[in-house]
Amino acid sequence: MTRAGDLRERLADAGYAAGWGAVQRLPEPLARAAFAAGGDLAARRAGRGVRQLRANLGVVTGGQLDDAALDGLTRRAMRSYARYWREAFRLPTMDPVRVLADAHLVGREHLDAARAAGRGIVLALPHSGNWDVAGMWLVQWLGGPFLTVAERLRPESLYRRFVAYRESLGFGVVPLTGGERPSSVVLREWLAAGGTTCLLVDRDLTGGGVPVTFFGRATTMPGGPALLAARTGAALLPAVCQFDGAGWRFVVHPPVTVDGAGRLRDRVTGAMQQVADAFAGTIAERPEDWHVLGRIWADVGPAAVSAVPPASPAGGVGG
Repeated sequence: MTRAGDLRERLADAGYAAGWGAVQRLPEPLARAAFAAGGDLAARRAGRGVRQLRANLGVVTGGQLDDAALDGLTRRAMRSYARYWREAFRLPTMDPVRVLADAHLVGREHLDAARAAGRGIVLALPHSGNWDVAGMWLVQWLGGPFLTVAERLRPESLYRRFVAYRESLGFGVVPLTGGERPSSVVLREWLAAGGTTCLLVDRDLTGGGVPVTFFGRATTMPGGPALLAARTGAALLPAVCQFDGAGWRFVVHPPVTVDGAGRLRDRVTGAMQQVADAFAGTIAERPEDWHVLGRIWADVGPAAVSAVPPASPAGGVGG
């Protein structure tokens, strides 16, 4: 790594450290206003990530929005994304009783049924709403930790900071790479023993995923959740997190079938298509809570658009 690259990484880590400390000390109304303003500013500047998000939202809404409406949705999405980060910085100091009281779950019966049958549970999620709050609810329901996989960030100190943050919420964290044992082996053993794992799967970061159709366009998703379910007998449950006013809403869909006749790869591909369909149905209800600023579809890039105009006085969205 170059000296400049090492400096950028150390500055990023220092920035996150400062953010965690400063935001936790801010009064809640001030933090809310500051992050909402930050989301608006990012939308107005229309950097590459924002333009990609705008293009992604155009697909999610079926190309039915004119430019002004799509700009407004993008602005709300950036406010929603800023809210996620505000809550991420503040969650370790927030009252868990209050947080869980404001969290509403749809589809709990699917979790209860899997647990009653003594099965492991694979929850497959998109980057939507606040999955960390969903994790807090899950820890409370389980009475103990679940496992999730963390991409190894650079520098190592930043990675450790994110691991420590999620462990402070009660999560068990397995490194995607560089662990004592492969993450897939750790997860298989955990699930076979009746454990639960949560995996974010709406972006295929490695390029080795299975083909699916998502919002009517071809893409790929990691096949890991379905493969783990097939090999361990765990229940595969798609789940989507959303914001709900000042609180949170989590939708757990019915279990996806992975067993049966046919080749394992075909069954995994079919299962991930069902996951994609479940995601799409719920994301479409509140697309502003889907936080994907990266490329999902090969033919949908960050279109060159003018900066998103500021909201009118009556057009702001709280978050």
